[in-house]
Amino acid sequence: MALFSSLTPVFIAIICVLIGLMLKKTSGEKEKRETKSKPLSRPWVDEDLKDGTDRCLEEEEVDEEWQGLEENVAHVPFIAERYSEAEMIKRSQMFYELLNKRRSVRFLSDEPVPREVIDNVIRTAGTSPSGAHTEPWTFVVVQDPYLKHKIREIVEEEEEINYKKRMGERWVNDLKRLRTNWIKEYLDTAPYLILIFKQVYGWLPNGKKKTHYYNEISVSIACGILLAALQNVGLYTVTSTPLNCGPQLRLLLQRPANEKLLLLLPVGYPKKDATVPALTRKLLEDIMVVM
Repeated sequence: MALFSSLTPVFIAIICVLIGLMLKKTSGEKEKRETKSKPLSRPWVDEDLKDGTDRCLEEEEVDEEWQGLEENVAHVPFIAERYSEAEMIKRSQMFYELLNKRRSVRFLSDEPVPREVIDNVIRTAGTSPSGAHTEPWTFVVVQDPYLKHKIREIVEEEEEINYKKRMGERWVNDLKRLRTNWIKEYLDTAPYLILIFKQVYGWLPNGKKKTHYYNEISVSIACGILLAALQNVGLYTVTSTPLNCGPQLRLLLQRPANEKLLLLLPVGYPKKDATVPALTRKLLEDIMVVM
């Protein structure tokens, strides 16, 4: 009994040490998980390019009962053109071959492009599907030389900061092989600049905000259709997301606060001496999974 009593402090000390080690291990694992899940610092992230689809508008700003839409939209018969299997295969192959020639071209000619062509490709982009048919896009076409140059000044000023400070060494090194930098001569030379804005919300006749569901995805699909339409008429572009330029360009072009710049496309013919990187695309088996 005396021996047990004398050993009690030792047992207590051992138990305390074991508990301490267990707590330390648990704390260490928690810190490790938190460090692993903590997002990387990305100073280059542009607020305009963040997808705000899941962000609800403030309750007092939205009329939940009425979105300005008719209760019952009339439905009409749908007549679709149907092709034979042989024609389908032929058309799908031809369309693939057409789109496979699409390249991002940074050396654009100042040769004039018919305005009607631009009107038609934007009409085509406007056929894109959208959440609840809200059509949350605005295509701003700039052809005025002064405005194009002002856009270039804004973009180059911000892009130089992006390359030198915001983007980080890894991103800049990945771009080196493509020989891109913050100098954007094509913003002056291209006959048209098309700036695509996403409308993050709309306005109802009663002055309240109207929800634009999936506005980011809807406008992105429209941009894809626009790229295909440009390729179809033999015009070229380079997809440009001018980081941290949205607010300045929105002000320059007098666009409202509910519009956020998503994409900037210089559009025109390639220069006769234009070059592009010798890149290849992934094979079908690398991008498609059949279940």
